[in-house]
Amino acid sequence: MTPEQIISHRRTQVLVQAGKVGVAEACRRAGVSRQSYYRWASRASKYGTAALLPKTRRPPVMPNAMTAQEVSTVLAVAIANPTLGARQLLRHLANQDVQRSASGVQKVLHRHQLGARRQRVAALAWITAAEHGQVTDAALQGPFGFCLAAARPGMNVALDSFYVGTLKGVGTIWQFTTIDICTRWSIASLIVGDKTAAGAATFLDHLIVEFDRIGVPVTGVLTDNGPEFTGRDFRDHAADLGVTHHRIPPRSPNHNAVCERVQGTLLHEFYRPFFHRARIDRVADLDAGLQRALHDYNHHRPNHGAYMKGQTPRQMLNEKSAAK
Repeated sequence: MTPEQIISHRRTQVLVQAGKVGVAEACRRAGVSRQSYYRWASRASKYGTAALLPKTRRPPVMPNAMTAQEVSTVLAVAIANPTLGARQLLRHLANQDVQRSASGVQKVLHRHQLGARRQRVAALAWITAAEHGQVTDAALQGPFGFCLAAARPGMNVALDSFYVGTLKGVGTIWQFTTIDICTRWSIASLIVGDKTAAGAATFLDHLIVEFDRIGVPVTGVLTDNGPEFTGRDFRDHAADLGVTHHRIPPRSPNHNAVCERVQGTLLHEFYRPFFHRARIDRVADLDAGLQRALHDYNHHRPNHGAYMKGQTPRQMLNEKSAAK
């Protein structure tokens, strides 16, 4: 019997017992009020015993509830960008004509067991494994530190190196990363093989050219004490270019946290989804995806930190340039 049938049968038995032992006694034995008895008796006399079935209650329809199409779009965008939180997903949803609040998006994700980053990454990995047979393990998050600031663009740009992984048939891939501390404008390049001081010096030339294209002269760099930045090739080349080289204190990676954070962002928002979606065999394909991610980071992705306050690096650059 269904729960509805059980309830109807119980009510019918109360009516039957009332005819045998009286209304008060039947209600006492069943543990119901006489008001309920007379209500049931009235229904049964007018419409028959079928009226004793409980009324079905459909869930309330809120005027601002998401449509089924909007829910499908939210889930699709969340799985396509599994490392983004609800607030960061809003701009991607806006491109799909879905205008909702971060809390509303999070509730939808939570209802479908996609509220946590690990759940969305696992969902993407499961879909990819079903289609292509590729599954990767997620890496641990790196540490974060305090916020750095600079008076003007190019006054101090932070540099760091980041181990991407090993591509079969290609070799070890490293990424050199730089970010302007004043505007948070970021540039990155991939290299095959070990990170060296000569490679860092070449990247220094590259970043100076790239920053010059957006009207930012680089006058200082901030690095950790890795061999690629303490080596003579890098130190001498920076001096030849007239770039002041600042080094953080030993065993204090949080002093270069601004660069650590952008590398963490690229790890979560680019590399992990990118490697989950397809098998990568060429550095050129990986670098093309990286440059697209950096363009999105610099021009479209809001930074909600205390320093940027929801602005993009492009907006911050325009603001600082106008203030000159």
